Amino acid sequence: MFIVSILVSLIYVFVKQKKSLHMLQQNWYNEGDRYINWIFKNPYKVFLDLDLFFIIFISFLFLNESMSIFLFSLFYLVMIYFCIINRKKEQVKKPLVYTKRIKRLIITTTILYLIPIVSIILTYDYILLPYYYLIIGALIYLNYFVVLLANCINVPIEKFVFYYYKNKATNKLKSMSNTSVVGITGSYGKTSSKNILNDVLNVKFTSFKTPKNFNTTNGLMVTINNYLDKFNDIFIAEMGAFKRGEIKELCDLVHPKYGILTRIGTAHLESFGSRENIQKGKFELIESLPSDGIGILNRDDKYQVSYKLKNDCKIVWIGIDNEADVTATNIKLSHTGTTFDCIIKGDKNKYTFTTKLLGKANVYNILASIALGRELGMSMDELILGVKKVSPIEHRLELKKYGNINIIDDAYNSNPVGSKMAVEVLGMMPGKKIIVTPGMIELADLQYELNKKFGTYIADVCDEVILVGREQTKPIYDGLIEKKYSVEHIHILQDVKEAFPLMQKLDEGNTYVLLENDLPDIFNEK
Repeated sequence: MFIVSILVSLIYVFVKQKKSLHMLQQNWYNEGDRYINWIFKNPYKVFLDLDLFFIIFISFLFLNESMSIFLFSLFYLVMIYFCIINRKKEQVKKPLVYTKRIKRLIITTTILYLIPIVSIILTYDYILLPYYYLIIGALIYLNYFVVLLANCINVPIEKFVFYYYKNKATNKLKSMSNTSVVGITGSYGKTSSKNILNDVLNVKFTSFKTPKNFNTTNGLMVTINNYLDKFNDIFIAEMGAFKRGEIKELCDLVHPKYGILTRIGTAHLESFGSRENIQKGKFELIESLPSDGIGILNRDDKYQVSYKLKNDCKIVWIGIDNEADVTATNIKLSHTGTTFDCIIKGDKNKYTFTTKLLGKANVYNILASIALGRELGMSMDELILGVKKVSPIEHRLELKKYGNINIIDDAYNSNPVGSKMAVEVLGMMPGKKIIVTPGMIELADLQYELNKKFGTYIADVCDEVILVGREQTKPIYDGLIEKKYSVEHIHILQDVKEAFPLMQKLDEGNTYVLLENDLPDIFNEK
């Protein structure tokens, strides 16, 4: 009966630790202590758990053996029930992915739990039963930390696996001498630029881009090993980073000959530590290019213009507000798309481009593709055709329908510049305007200030405001109130799922809703 009660508790561990593993995965397996920081920033989620009631096992000191076993088993059966019920109700935006690494962690955590349990079974003494249950209850309660310990134990194994696949990717790229590599980085706009460039280049070349948000070392290795083949003329590698040195590491892996730097801003300011570190970190791409390489930079970005570049590669400047090598003028933005004239330095002609994409930010992304396409030998007719064929980009000012409501889906990783432009796009729409947002994150000391400013932009455009997360959106609320926005039109929810029935209730027949940002589960206030 004792062993049966232990099996019940182990079943609960497997049910419960899905949450711990999920948070570890979303926090990059504790890289840069992200998982530890998450634990101590969310004590109510980690420590104020029903598991805490394991302390009632102290009362087992005064109960007989059979009653203690029965109550222990009943406790964890009830916990299993509550855990399953809560999971069904829980909002999960990106579920736990059962990668090989996660499976190895499950094996290690299982061993960590089995060591004390097997020891207890082998030395079982009914007199010590309450103490056994206290030990097991404490280990279950501390599951977030047991998972962290398992992650630390697995470090040597993960390093071995990492270097195996890294060497495999490096050797595969070396064998593909006819494939040119383009690196794309920046504080924001990376994925949009990558998708636009891929569509444009595929008019003339066989181009392949990193899928989804595969912009880390592991993501690039998976892409190279599993997807890239010898028939690809060009490999477009999106490069993300949380601190200095990470872009350089990616460049050392794929050795780009061409580089596009989108915009430098305050994204991930918390992990980079300063704007200067962000600037230097992003320029690691351009400074890793060979002397016969080509870098595409933005003349309208003061952080790019002011940087003292330590490389003699060719630089091509793009711009809208400032004259550049490739400049966009006569921009016409509408709710159906964008048109603009492109001026090439040294060419007296003007070239008109049309795209289904929305917003000024995408004009910059298109200009970068035009600039690099020209350097790779594409004609202006090919570039015009390529830009016209560019598909709307998922979750990046993507226009779609939800019943009768028009949705502008800009749910991926909002930032100060992009969020303002998204609100401007909403402002161009011919109907009632609603925004749904949880605000922006990872902006360090500027988080309150920039979110409050975001609130002032919203106040100028939106008829209704739906804020997700009371604490997270407090700065936006303050910005709205500062602009004397009507409180009656501000709706504060704790779950984004609640926004959709509210949108339908607020719909007046010609409604446009901007979904601005969708925070990862680690920032969920529920």
